[in-house]
Amino acid sequence: MHLFGNRRDIDGLRALAVIPVVLFHFGFGAFGGGFVGVDVFFVISGFLITGILLREISSQRFSFVNFWARRARRILPALSVVMLATLALGWLLLAAKDFSQLGRAVRYQSLFMSNILYMREDGYFEPASDLKPLLHTWSLAVEEQYYIFFPLLMALLMRHVRQWRWMLFAVLLVSFALNIGYIERKPDVAFFSLPTRAWELLCGAMLAVLPAPSRVVRPWVRQLVGTAGLVAVLTAVFTFDRATVFPGWAALLPVLGATALIWSGSQGPTWVARALSAPVLVWIGLLSYSLYLWHWPIYVYANAISVDGIQSWEAAGWVLLALGLAWLSWRFVELPFREKRVLAGQGAVLLGAGLAMAVLAVAGVVVRSADGYPQRLAGKALEYAQARDWQAGQMECMLGFSDTQPDKACLLGANKETPANQLFWGDSHAAALLPAIEKSGTRDGRPVWLYSMSGCPPILSDDPPPRCRAFNERTMEQVRRLGIRDVVLAANWSLYVYGREDGDRKHMLNSRDDRAGAEARMATALKGRVAAIRATGAQVWLFKEVPLQRLGTISRLTSLARIGRSAEGLGRPLQEHLARQVFLSALFESMSSADPGVHIIDPAPLMCPGGVCRIEVNGHSQYKDEDHLSDIGSTRLSPLFAPLLLGTTDY
Repeated sequence: MHLFGNRRDIDGLRALAVIPVVLFHFGFGAFGGGFVGVDVFFVISGFLITGILLREISSQRFSFVNFWARRARRILPALSVVMLATLALGWLLLAAKDFSQLGRAVRYQSLFMSNILYMREDGYFEPASDLKPLLHTWSLAVEEQYYIFFPLLMALLMRHVRQWRWMLFAVLLVSFALNIGYIERKPDVAFFSLPTRAWELLCGAMLAVLPAPSRVVRPWVRQLVGTAGLVAVLTAVFTFDRATVFPGWAALLPVLGATALIWSGSQGPTWVARALSAPVLVWIGLLSYSLYLWHWPIYVYANAISVDGIQSWEAAGWVLLALGLAWLSWRFVELPFREKRVLAGQGAVLLGAGLAMAVLAVAGVVVRSADGYPQRLAGKALEYAQARDWQAGQMECMLGFSDTQPDKACLLGANKETPANQLFWGDSHAAALLPAIEKSGTRDGRPVWLYSMSGCPPILSDDPPPRCRAFNERTMEQVRRLGIRDVVLAANWSLYVYGREDGDRKHMLNSRDDRAGAEARMATALKGRVAAIRATGAQVWLFKEVPLQRLGTISRLTSLARIGRSAEGLGRPLQEHLARQVFLSALFESMSSADPGVHIIDPAPLMCPGGVCRIEVNGHSQYKDEDHLSDIGSTRLSPLFAPLLLGTTDY
């Protein structure tokens, strides 16, 4: 067996790469590290492309135009079809916000820059990524960027540098060092960017440019290396998971494993190469590119129209659909272009590729500029989509991250001339209560103050962000100056103790704390704030946080309505909410028991009848997003505040 040429074992290796990726994305738990299949693809691509470049540059037959025409012929036809199909399905299924985001993704990918877009958004492993139908194109963007720069580098080095292989190896080491340097400080940059991923392609490239061995490699050596390579890749597939710090050092396992598999197969027969050459694996390997392209949009849209998420038996059906579409795409899109039955000339294929990408870019711009065409929606789908925007004035009463004015406090109530002696104070969850406050009415027509700042809990922290410290100090001064009688504290409390459920810890009081440390810090900070308020003579009302919903479920409402499926009963089990609130509930209870001037308001009994914290009630969404109340959802909580605001509470 030789280094290049017809390598059926490499076709099988493609199958070994794509199968774990697909099964990982569709939730088959055993394949927790299936995402490493992309790293295997990078090694294969680096090896094959560099082999082509090496032969052509060495024989002085290399042409940049010819090279890029071949890449366009290989990659763009199937990609264009999938992007068009994804846009069409998005038009049918997605709410305006999500469709607008898809338009932006199409525009970025048409310029081979989607990895840069996703690098600036939520991380690859965060639940929010499950809502992005073109997320998987980040790896194609990395490869395309590599194909732009690497041939230039290769041509220059081979023609002008005697020890050019060492220079390539030096570039590999620099890229790997960048990967290690960024993995802790900026993990999204490490995951999505070309400079931190290039070393994976360069591992394949170095394998392709190695001089031929001076003697035949002994059979036991190639058998051992091949076996070790297979074990390395499978170990990563079955032992890594979303919590693995990746790429980082961990990426060495699948990358070096794939490199070992390719090298061992090039040195002679091995049992691993024979296994990878099995007809079924070769067949899947031939479909691997189209299968990779189709599987992720299918997953996103299947998830969007499922009431409780994709179940295992459903996942199997969707995987088969992806496989069927992959075969059709390979047979009727990939092959005609690769065999030059369509756009045979270099100029024709480059012109066609340019036009296709331009059309897609324009389509993305149009969708984005039209805000996702909200006029597509009607009836229940439109109502669900509109619930994702606050209309009652919450944004006018809340300081955001980029606001420069000192305050955006609101005085709610019809009679603004009457002194207000009640004040709601907190983060965006406090702002979300505005419709409930207005619906509840105010005592004797007296107005109510609402002070809120996004991402700023109303606590007395020892090290808050400067913007938060200034806001809380001003609000505390208002409590004293205005003689406030009742203060309601509301926030997404658990966010500041545990971080987001997807693992994002940036909102925690101290992201370096362990669970016990974070809880202790919150207890001290909240008790300090309550004590300061009580020292003014005001009563304190602790509003427990609204039950969180799983990410993506609010977007799902519109998609379900678009296909006529009911969302009745959709929501999160009450027990999951209570489990996240154990410490906070105990803290609130201890403070209330110790001081009769501290009270608790809990929205869960009203929002979670029958043990389910429902997303929608009577056909109306209670949520704006996964943790903020919608206008209607907030209004439904008005009975909780009526006794306080109407003065019927017995202290």
